[in-house]
Amino acid sequence: MCVIKNSLTQSHQIVESIVEKGDLVVDATAGNGNDTVFLAGLVGEQGRVFSFDIQENALNSTEKKLIDRQLRDRVQLINDGHQYMKNYISEPVKAVMFNLGYLPGGDHSIGTKGNTTIEAIKNSMELITVHGIVSIVVYYGGDSGFDEKNQVMEFIRTIDCKQFTVMRTDFVNQINCPPILICIEKNK
Repeated sequence: MCVIKNSLTQSHQIVESIVEKGDLVVDATAGNGNDTVFLAGLVGEQGRVFSFDIQENALNSTEKKLIDRQLRDRVQLINDGHQYMKNYISEPVKAVMFNLGYLPGGDHSIGTKGNTTIEAIKNSMELITVHGIVSIVVYYGGDSGFDEKNQVMEFIRTIDCKQFTVMRTDFVNQINCPPILICIEKNK
């Protein structure tokens, strides 16, 4: 059994350690719905998940998973870019999760982009509660994501350390551009 888990598993462990029943949370990139389902389980019946994606097929896949697990009533599916989350959310949230890149099994020409992702991260940092977490798994290999990765990495270096703690976890000896985990915790 491996002790060091992959980036996605680490992001789930960190988010799970802070999210409680009744919390508001965001899945900024619904994709195939796995993080939305994960978050819906954490927040319980009294909580709420806001789940964003620009692709209708991603939201349809997410909705099917939620219905199959009887979690649909605690999730608001939003067919819009994550950079617009503040148009839909005005209350503080405990966690925001991002998986950058393109929809697994989908069109590789449609994916997250550096400028809109950074705008969404900034909005997330405003929305999270003190000790809330923004979790970002950066997928950048293959035919997309290198520009976005570089822009996000440059941006996180500029975040004020008095207001936020930023962690980056890399797997330095793995091949094929292993995902990078970034977590941003609001300090005050």
